[in-house]
Amino acid sequence: MKNLESMRCGVRYAAVPLTLAALAGCSEGRSKRPNIIVIMTDDHTTQAMSCYGSLLVETPNLDRLAHEGMLFESCYVSNAISGPSRACILTGKYSHANGFTDNSQTFDGDQQTFPKLLHEAGYQTAMIGKWHLNSAPQGFDFWSILRGQGDYYSPLFIENGEERVEPGYVTDVITDKAIGFLSRRDKSRPFAMLYYHKAPHRNWMPAQRHLGINDGRVFPEPFNLLDDYSGRGTAAREQAMEIGRDMWPEWDLKLMSPEQLAQSYEAEPTAEPTAAANSDANRDDVSRANDWRTSARQFQAAYNRMTPEERANWDRAYAPRIAEYERMKGRVSPEELTRWKYQQYMKDYCAVVKGVDENVGRLLDYLDEIGELDNTIIVYTSDQGFFLGEHGWFDKRFMYEECQRTPLLVRYPKAVAAGVRTKALAMNIDLAPTFVDMAGLEVPADMQGRSLKGVLTSGGKTPEAWRTGVYYHYYEYPSWHSVKRHYGVRTESHKLIHFYKDVDEWELYDLKKDPHEMCNVYNDPAYAAVRDDMHARLEALQQECGDTDPCEREYEFFRGADQL
Repeated sequence: MKNLESMRCGVRYAAVPLTLAALAGCSEGRSKRPNIIVIMTDDHTTQAMSCYGSLLVETPNLDRLAHEGMLFESCYVSNAISGPSRACILTGKYSHANGFTDNSQTFDGDQQTFPKLLHEAGYQTAMIGKWHLNSAPQGFDFWSILRGQGDYYSPLFIENGEERVEPGYVTDVITDKAIGFLSRRDKSRPFAMLYYHKAPHRNWMPAQRHLGINDGRVFPEPFNLLDDYSGRGTAAREQAMEIGRDMWPEWDLKLMSPEQLAQSYEAEPTAEPTAAANSDANRDDVSRANDWRTSARQFQAAYNRMTPEERANWDRAYAPRIAEYERMKGRVSPEELTRWKYQQYMKDYCAVVKGVDENVGRLLDYLDEIGELDNTIIVYTSDQGFFLGEHGWFDKRFMYEECQRTPLLVRYPKAVAAGVRTKALAMNIDLAPTFVDMAGLEVPADMQGRSLKGVLTSGGKTPEAWRTGVYYHYYEYPSWHSVKRHYGVRTESHKLIHFYKDVDEWELYDLKKDPHEMCNVYNDPAYAAVRDDMHARLEALQQECGDTDPCEREYEFFRGADQL
């Protein structure tokens, strides 16, 4: 297994040798197979896509994918956190099966992934953008990945094993690299490109051209922005992801003046240099989890990546917000402050989403220009959903609907009808077998996801003997945002969740009557039969996917607690 330390030593793992299978893939017959582009964003939720009905932001280029292809209304992740979701997509396996259960892990790149299978079958492959798996990409002819979470301005990339800082805004730069790969490709072979954006991940720094674009807007509030968590359990009350209480003024809301940003914010002495300065390690996320003191240092570092001209523009754009905050401090109620913070959060998040949408449009235009648009399966998704003020929260992790559900759009006019919305239950682990299947290859028996080809080519119909529930398991606790470990099952009509480790609590939601998951009916006698049925479904799914020790009594996956 190749780790990032060996990458930074200049070792190259970019070009995978052409096997006999790959050479065979250059034949006339195989060259006609579809190209594949996977567009993935980080923390982009369906609530911020106009094709999913959002009133927060217009996304015309993403809407185009939906109008010219298929929109999945019911796509769910198996573990709503960045690295684990990416590993699930690569392998077609649940987190406990691929080994990357949480962000303190290192992805075993030696295992089977769909890019490797495509490469061996003759595809030229590329990985561009946010990788976030703590090991070197394998199975790619070309890769250029952000270090760790990446930076919005002047981002540092590790490209085929060598570090390079690229001037500009990260969403634009990733698209430049994607178009560059396509322009240099071998036109005799199909291509498969993972085009993975950092945006709109925290801390939501807009591009220069989008500074202040939402300043005149008042965003609609979720009805439960001021949720008091009555009707829910310990996990909902003890999290650390409330907009009013846990959103950092400096890092998240950018409430630092140029004078404050010019000051020194020394880190507390540690036994070793901080990984943030010289490493890609997600373990650094764990060691700094929930440490509010890093807020000023993190924002200062991000700010200083901008050019002097960019910083001057930034200062002008955020000066009114800083002044307003200073006038409000100590003069408004906690509820009023939460509402104000929510508005600033939405202004930034939606501005960053606009940058993503514009760049998806750039890529579509380039594919059209080179005559490959209709020859390419284009998939848009996110590593998970995200809370945009629902329950008063930001971030993800919970099995609740806003972040378990993720967007999924597929455009491929040669096989996928335009303007279709499907309710078929899909999962992120389905993507790997789908790509393999659509490329005309045999889907490996050990992939746990199911190919969506039957859904895509039938006008969105749910295939016979299709799944009736999706399984979920979150492991990373105690860590960022203090979301307790939990697992569960979601069906079309109900959701059952078990929180464990330092609690033993069950929650059951009637999604038809209570789609926002405000009232736990687990102990309601009227739901006794539903509860028993959901328990049976949960146990069956756990047996099917091999998660036979869900409470981690025999083996504990997350090892980050000791580093907190």
